[in-house]
Amino acid sequence: MLSITKTFEFAASHRLLDPCVSEDENQTRFGKCASLHGHNYRLEVSVSGPVSEETGMILDTRVLQDIVEDSVLSELDHKSLNEDVSWLEGKLPSTENLINSIWDRLQPEIARHGHPARLHKLVLWETSRIFAVREEGS
Repeated sequence: MLSITKTFEFAASHRLLDPCVSEDENQTRFGKCASLHGHNYRLEVSVSGPVSEETGMILDTRVLQDIVEDSVLSELDHKSLNEDVSWLEGKLPSTENLINSIWDRLQPEIARHGHPARLHKLVLWETSRIFAVREEGS
């Protein structure tokens, strides 16, 4: 199956913090990530599906841009993941939890647009050396 990928960037702050344990335990578990800090994230969104005979595309990347902007980036960019994002409430804003939450927001939005394209893969880069991957079926 063919796929196409578009890359997006956003900046956000977070703190890895379990409110059920002491500050010392949070420092032990999460080290420097227990303190408020920020990242310039990079999100790679891949969709797969048949290539349209009419357009020559799986999904118009302008449509994908609008979906990602409206469903994800407008909610995350220059925000505190711990405090400002309602759909992350009650979740530790780790890269793993963040990518799963982004998947849960994008997957139905892409399907809702009536294209045969579907969300295939997400890659979320927290830093140039740390990233998480979620693929269709996982």
